[in-house]
Amino acid sequence: MTGDATEPTTGHTTGQASGELTGQVLDTPLTRLTGVRHPIVQTGMGWVAGPRLVTAVANAGGLGVLASATMTVDRLATAIREVKDRTDAPFGVNLRADAADAGERIDLIVKEGVRVASFALAPKRELIARLKDEGVVVIPSVGARRHAEKVAGWGADAVLVQGGEGGGHTGPVATTLLLPQVVDAVDIPVIAAGGFFDGRGLAAALAYGAAGVAMGTRFLLTADSSVPDAVKSVYLGAAETVVTRQVDGLPHRVLRSDLVDGLERSGRVTGLVRAVRNAARFRRISGMSWRAMLADGRAMRHGRDLSWSQVLMAANTPMLLRAAMVDGRPDLGVMASGQVVAVIDDLPTCAELIGRIVREAAEAIAAQQSMIVRG
Repeated sequence: MTGDATEPTTGHTTGQASGELTGQVLDTPLTRLTGVRHPIVQTGMGWVAGPRLVTAVANAGGLGVLASATMTVDRLATAIREVKDRTDAPFGVNLRADAADAGERIDLIVKEGVRVASFALAPKRELIARLKDEGVVVIPSVGARRHAEKVAGWGADAVLVQGGEGGGHTGPVATTLLLPQVVDAVDIPVIAAGGFFDGRGLAAALAYGAAGVAMGTRFLLTADSSVPDAVKSVYLGAAETVVTRQVDGLPHRVLRSDLVDGLERSGRVTGLVRAVRNAARFRRISGMSWRAMLADGRAMRHGRDLSWSQVLMAANTPMLLRAAMVDGRPDLGVMASGQVVAVIDDLPTCAELIGRIVREAAEAIAAQQSMIVRG
């Protein structure tokens, strides 16, 4: 056990508390597919979505998702067992489809009986089939309609679609435009992400035809999040995010900071030198060999059509995020964030947050129904 051991040991008591807070249950294709009580997903944020947060979300009736990309396989095994020790509620694991050890990680989640496998990138058809054969629910994340259509055709059980408002790697299309496109294009449950933080957003997503919402920044800013308090304070005081390519060569939505402004001003050579240094640091932390890291790089380059310089820059991401999210040094790291950070001003528990969101959504839906008048 880690320092998360102070979390509740079962899901029953906290799950009841969530029900008492809401007095409502929203039955959607997402809740039926995954077995969770509420159609709310906590995204797999690197260095943030560990056993403590995932357990709190699961016990509150949402779908908590472990972020495995920043974990070794052994650490992932420990994290899965920690969650299972503390809750009997369903939860998921987020995987990198292009990782060299993806097969080993899939073997692990099958062995441990994990309910859901989510992917930051579209997994190959073979990976989807393998997971489905073992009864694991497969939910890839996408940022375009064509990607949703592809994974749906390959057998994905649901799809998470993130609009440009979302934190971390993001696209240019707003959720309000992307979501209805995907809902109309596929016949599997669609989870909406990017810009959600309250019950009004959940009600709106359901009205668009989504089966639920996924949130990252909102769950990062909870009492159950392991992010250091000093970093949470920076988030709570933030009013602006920026999309930069200087972290890893891809569009990345983060909090504006002196460090990010410095990255924007730095030249290509400086960026590559920093990336090499961070790659060495990440290798030591992750236990990966240089050969494994190069294999991952080749897979990443092929899967995203990246140059080798972009692949090298990708080494910046885990280390710059770790500096803030683990080490508590926002001055030395980047802080991925959705635009919703500007309207978040509290740190509720996950049970309080999920209860509040479901209650607000039910009230919003009821209010809209009362507006319908028969002619």
